[in-house]
Amino acid sequence: ATCAEIDEIVRSYKAAGVQAIVALRGDPPGGAGKAYEPHPDGYQTTADLVASIKAIGGFEVFVSAYPEKHPESLSVNADIEVLRHKVDAGADKAVTQFFFENDIYFRYLDKVRAKGIDIPIVPGIVPVQNFRQTANFAKRAGASVPQWLADRFDGLDDDPATRRLIAAAVAAEQVIDLLDRGITEFHFYTMNRADLVYAICHLLGLRSKVEKQQAA
Repeated sequence: ATCAEIDEIVRSYKAAGVQAIVALRGDPPGGAGKAYEPHPDGYQTTADLVASIKAIGGFEVFVSAYPEKHPESLSVNADIEVLRHKVDAGADKAVTQFFFENDIYFRYLDKVRAKGIDIPIVPGIVPVQNFRQTANFAKRAGASVPQWLADRFDGLDDDPATRRLIAAAVAAEQVIDLLDRGITEFHFYTMNRADLVYAICHLLGLRSKVEKQQAA
């Protein structure tokens, strides 16, 4: 899309009352792993897109961050420089690619802070709906899958009910550890299965306003 087309969409969101936008480059038309070429009349980088959204005004802008680096990046440090450009353009918060080992997130956070980037870095959590699919997705996304996670789901290919219980427990354990270490914001990748994320939130003691009113 051209810059003008994107700006028109952003203004329509503003008119509709939208107050937050996640600004991403997105995958190439051919899918992840294919060479990306920006539209000749479009935004060349995510930082350019962020700057335009902030110029239109009225939005909290979220951008991406990669604790284990973007698959196209040469290194984590190179990725952090990309994040810096997005922050300099006006990004308010960053949401990370999912990870399964919390120490990976905290090592990344230390590196980001050492570079003077002080916006909130919100951890991305993905409940494992299907281990094989998640492992394949992680490989394409550049996220490592620890052996202990594979062991948890071993032998459960034909047992979706048990998989769901394990998935909820694993995600809840991860979030509880992050909470214990001072993290207070989280982003769940639902993968179009919000019911499992809802169950995880319930397990964590989180309730919607409607639920609280009904329980009162």
